[in-house]
Amino acid sequence: MTTGSDPKADLRRCLQDARDVLLWKLEGLSEYDIRRPLTPTGTNLLGLVKHVTGAEAFYFGDTFGRPCPAPPLWITGDAPEPNADLWATADETRERIVDDYRRVCAHADETIETLPLDAVGRIPGDPPIDLTLHRVLVHMIGETHRHAGHADIVRELVDGATGLRTGDSNMAPGDVTWWEKHRERVEEAALAAEGVQGVEEAEHTGNRLR
Repeated sequence: MTTGSDPKADLRRCLQDARDVLLWKLEGLSEYDIRRPLTPTGTNLLGLVKHVTGAEAFYFGDTFGRPCPAPPLWITGDAPEPNADLWATADETRERIVDDYRRVCAHADETIETLPLDAVGRIPGDPPIDLTLHRVLVHMIGETHRHAGHADIVRELVDGATGLRTGDSNMAPGDVTWWEKHRERVEEAALAAEGVQGVEEAEHTGNRLR
């Protein structure tokens, strides 16, 4: 028995999975927690959503002659400052950024639905770059899933929450105590490897000097 395949629908579904994760990671958090920087480069949950909003508008809108208002990406030269698309100012509300993302995603979905996968769009530049819709979809799937992974880690750092999607944690079973012990084992293995590798490196260096 064979099943039918719709490549465009498969790509669209994969993209939507990552979109859903990004928004889900905001749920239940305070204004501070969705904005707080958790890495030395300032990675934060709401900023990730703001960034992919601009990316979807650029790749599925401007690239195919279907402009859609959205936060500008600093890489396009239109943003007021580098990284302006990766964090939210105090007057940019959660509701506004989330609504913008949903609106831009709907616009992107119209592009995906309307055009064939071999339709060619053009990224402005010197020289401009021509890309098919298929290539743009693959790029945005990778881009959005990458940032969904960032959101996984940032959310865990905020309040310990983990999971792939609602109703599917995709995590090994275990309570807080189990995970604490697991982390200790991982730490111990890392320290042990450092010791073993350090000894082996010293022995290797000593052999070379003989």
